[in-house]
Amino acid sequence: MLGSMGYEKLSGVLEEPLYARYRDQFPVADRLIYLNHAAVAPLCRPAATAMKALADDVCEYGSLHYDQWLETYAGLRQAAARLINAAPVEIAILKNTSEGIATVAEGLDWKSGDRLIAFEEEFPANYNPWHRLARRGVEVTWLSIYDPPDRIAANIRGARLLAISYVNYLSGYRIDLRQLGKLCHQHGCFFFVDAIQGLGAFPLDVEACHIDALAADGHKWMLGPEGNAFLYIREKWLDAVKPIEFGWTNTAHYADYSSRDMTLRPDAGRFECGTLNTAGCFGLKAAIEFLLEVGIRNIAEAVESRANQLATGLVQRGYELMIERTPERGSGIVTFRHPSINSHSIANDLKRNHVVVATRQNWIRMSPHFYISPEDINHVLELLPPV
Repeated sequence: MLGSMGYEKLSGVLEEPLYARYRDQFPVADRLIYLNHAAVAPLCRPAATAMKALADDVCEYGSLHYDQWLETYAGLRQAAARLINAAPVEIAILKNTSEGIATVAEGLDWKSGDRLIAFEEEFPANYNPWHRLARRGVEVTWLSIYDPPDRIAANIRGARLLAISYVNYLSGYRIDLRQLGKLCHQHGCFFFVDAIQGLGAFPLDVEACHIDALAADGHKWMLGPEGNAFLYIREKWLDAVKPIEFGWTNTAHYADYSSRDMTLRPDAGRFECGTLNTAGCFGLKAAIEFLLEVGIRNIAEAVESRANQLATGLVQRGYELMIERTPERGSGIVTFRHPSINSHSIANDLKRNHVVVATRQNWIRMSPHFYISPEDINHVLELLPPV
């Protein structure tokens, strides 16, 4: 009975489930069942509140409170560093994941004959920059994220860099970053991770995983705004990656407008080439701090539970899952299709019933976050056409 009311009894105490405890921080839940966090997520209330406060302040006072903007930039670096177990000096604030990937891909001093490893199934942001390096004589070894570990390990030997996504954008396949990072570390291979489809939903520790650089945008699982991202580069590699965009804030003395000293900033701020997206910084800082308050491990447990519930229900109804779901490889993304009904038609029917999903390459992709309830998932499953 208690479970049907949405509560669990733990050690004699009624424990309110995570989704119920934080549901009021997501006004979208009053209007929609939102299963599209792998595309553009709704803002959590703390992010929206922070951005609205900044907008009102600038409207009424201009830049009078500029010191608070500087504090927010620093606070965002600190929050991002906490999220991935890095140091604030290793965090640069950028526009998006693509800019972070391009900074690393174009900023390293590649030599003709160097070899890197990339993966065929990647989103274009983590595919195109590596593909373009061929014009500089770099050899790209293209593998599949589904290749057995021994094949990937064999190719790491002699490679200068390996670039992969934490979670695949289409299938939801989650990479064992610890295992892959250990291999890269053993063979002196620079390990780059596109973390946008996992960060905010699952724990990620750059130290434990031997990650050398990482980029992630805030508008998906981190529940922040578009146009605001961060790039992590391990401190020992800062001098090895040259800024590919150069403006007034890359230099150590950027606050002195009369200075012509081109010495770079000593931290990852050297990759920031101009005025930041201040409103976005207010929003993303608030969003990450909110996630840290909830607890990433708590969030991961809830996300896995909702996605597992969804996958199980789909299989029971006769739908085809894109990949088999396992505890080790499952993520917040569940991709599937009906054997005979067009995926776009199903997605449009769901939209008319106030359910937001995505279609990708003739598959339906659902991606629930932690505030989605089991009842929400059951309702969506009931809306799907029978097989």
